[in-house]
Amino acid sequence: MKILVIGDFHGTLPNRFLNLIKKEHVELVISLGDYLPFHYRKIWFKHCYGKDVELWEVIGKKKYKQIIIKDLKYGEVVLKKLNDLGIPIYTVLGNIDYPLVDDVADFPKKKNDSMPGEVKDFLRVLNKYKNIKRFDYSYLRFKDYIFIGMRGHSSQGDPSSKNYKKSKEKLSKLFKRFRKQNRDNKVIFVSHNVPYNTKLDKIGKKAHKLVRGRHAGSKLTRAIIQKYKPVLALGGHIHENVGKVKLGNTIVINPGSAHENKAVILDLESNKYKIRFVK
Repeated sequence: MKILVIGDFHGTLPNRFLNLIKKEHVELVISLGDYLPFHYRKIWFKHCYGKDVELWEVIGKKKYKQIIIKDLKYGEVVLKKLNDLGIPIYTVLGNIDYPLVDDVADFPKKKNDSMPGEVKDFLRVLNKYKNIKRFDYSYLRFKDYIFIGMRGHSSQGDPSSKNYKKSKEKLSKLFKRFRKQNRDNKVIFVSHNVPYNTKLDKIGKKAHKLVRGRHAGSKLTRAIIQKYKPVLALGGHIHENVGKVKLGNTIVINPGSAHENKAVILDLESNKYKIRFVK
């Protein structure tokens, strides 16, 4: 059984992957999210990174909404291409897909806080495509494999927070439910972000000066891998660190960014995991 692991599209799905899926007889696509381009990256870093302020509070809701609509149009092109493949697409949300961040840290509710609605806007678009099934903090089954997922953020997460602990418990319940399958190496853990503090999550020198050189992986992803030891863990987010590492008994794979023509073909046959990086 061949699986294409792909993510970090940022508004682009090169046709080479559509051809590759047909040529390799891929049966399932595991998507790590980040469908949208993040057109507003520069102004977000300028005004919001490390600060308790939302971009729409800086530039105004009208201008912000225009940016969101532009991002959604590009993201929907990717979603439609994936959906039209006619095979199952299993996906988690990435940090650019407007996920709520109330799963890895506690955030005080601002007085008179209100959102322009981008979370609902993206999910409304995603839900149009019936071959694409979302499974963050849930699971999906394909043949005799179980895929357990969580969404991802730029935040490493705060292990002392109530929301982090609640999310960890949700994932723990899923791994306990599929304890037997996990012992048989049939459980694959999927997160948008790779685990914290490995060679896969260190931000490179070409990144924005505010983040370069930092470890930006997920502490929750790491905690789950270390506790439950799934045979494989799939994550992306850090574009420059394509590759694989061993974290305990788990092989962690970062396929790289689809918009940079990178992905992974997983060939799962008789508990032998063949990993081929597409570059």
